[in-house]
Amino acid sequence: MRIVDLHCDTIEQLYEGRSLDGLENSHINLEKLRQGETLAQCFAIFVPTHDAAARHGIREDAFGYFQRAYDAYRRELTVCAEKLAPALTVADILKNESQGKVSAILTVEDGVTLDGKIENVDEYGKKGVRMVALTWNYENSLGYPQSADPEKHALGLKPFGKDCVRRMNELGIAVDVSHLSEGGFWDVARTSTKPFIASHSCCRALCDIGRNLTDQQLRAVAESGGVVGLNYCNVFLHPVADREDRFTAISELLRHLTHMIDVAGTDSVALGSDYDGIGSVLEWGDVSGQQKLVQAIVSRFGFDTAEKITHKNALRAFRDIWGA
Repeated sequence: MRIVDLHCDTIEQLYEGRSLDGLENSHINLEKLRQGETLAQCFAIFVPTHDAAARHGIREDAFGYFQRAYDAYRRELTVCAEKLAPALTVADILKNESQGKVSAILTVEDGVTLDGKIENVDEYGKKGVRMVALTWNYENSLGYPQSADPEKHALGLKPFGKDCVRRMNELGIAVDVSHLSEGGFWDVARTSTKPFIASHSCCRALCDIGRNLTDQQLRAVAESGGVVGLNYCNVFLHPVADREDRFTAISELLRHLTHMIDVAGTDSVALGSDYDGIGSVLEWGDVSGQQKLVQAIVSRFGFDTAEKITHKNALRAFRDIWGA
């Protein structure tokens, strides 16, 4: 069964000069995408700042990093052109599939390089960016990240953040609320005239951390026509007392999928692995083995619902947002 995955961090390795074709020690490479029957993979440009930049050994500013990461992504589209092709529309995804190619969808994790300038949203559009997570784990010109501090978690979007949501709606760029504060989430829900997406999140009712969505938030995403991409990180799936506990079991993913469906319905659930952005040990190994997860989803929910979860819901939301 074909899969649309709403989030991975593999571009970080491309930025380091490695190639997707034959990439080692990663969840994703070109051959693994084929083996895993991936229809479309969202590749996020994650922009490390603050202490995250130090941890990643990044010395250039956010703008320099973004451009170099973008250039690395474009390089790989050329290198891997026989098996991988960019997609700006759902029609592109279906065309690429007919040619035996995996679709690459460019996204951004942390709108820090928008830097208070609305024209930078248009630059994202010109570069082929199709989805933007408004924040990561730090405040930026758009708003605030999720936080364990209830007062900080309640902070909403800044005026510029609301302007960006409106402009992204106009350009057909999906608004991604993963990592956003709860106050910011509700500002997106009130501001966006199009469906919005949580590209890689889980259920707070089952694992009480700020990165996960409450039942009310799950319903709001569904009511907008958007989708929630299930994150495979073990710390989002269950409380982790032992830091050595890094295992992600398929049964945990099914538990969260069941809750999402019970709360928000079968049309609101998708997959957002966070491949190459998490240190979890996955029961199915990596993207090449993900059909093992698919078979478990089919067994639990049936074929028709599994098709929705694996790709149909994401494609429908993209078509509604992108306009094609």
